[in-house]
Amino acid sequence: MTTTAMLRLEDLKIPSLEPVNLMVASGECIGLSGESGCGKTRLLRAIADMDEHDGQVYAEDIAQDQVRAHEWRRRVALLPAESLWWFDTVEQHFSAHQPHIGALGFEPDVMQWQVSRCSSGEKQRLSILRLLSGCPRVLLLDEPTANLDAGNAGRVEELIRNYLAEHNAIAIWVGHDAEQLTRVSQRQFRIRDGRIDGMDEA
Repeated sequence: MTTTAMLRLEDLKIPSLEPVNLMVASGECIGLSGESGCGKTRLLRAIADMDEHDGQVYAEDIAQDQVRAHEWRRRVALLPAESLWWFDTVEQHFSAHQPHIGALGFEPDVMQWQVSRCSSGEKQRLSILRLLSGCPRVLLLDEPTANLDAGNAGRVEELIRNYLAEHNAIAIWVGHDAEQLTRVSQRQFRIRDGRIDGMDEA
């Protein structure tokens, strides 16, 4: 892993959370936990420029407010806890061949599936596939394995790890499983009482 700062938060401020200052190096995954409602998702949405906030976010030294929102979100991509599907078939949500289908336990014919037949776990894995299809540089993962059994959660962990290494990308992984966050991330932080524990020493 290099020491290049892929993502930099400078006094990023959202409601109920003290200003956040953080640098994330290329290839690194950050783990983030905290009680429900503490601001984890709002922080991810601010980084993705989907919620109003104060302060500044830089991705590869490009300031968030200097880039059109859709261009920023192609580079800094958010995986929401609950995925949205607006077409009838899986294939309609993708624009190109997906190289990671097998890595997530699917056969190629999954692209012909009706979205309505997919379980919540299948939708979650497919939403990860959709996220990676745009080759983002920053992955904002909001509980990406919450609906998955241990086997499929392991597939997701391995895929994300390999993706970060291959693309020299980064991830912020929000979750409640401390053991998982230890496996997938190099640094772990916890939101508590309106601040992120350990951030001052990061």
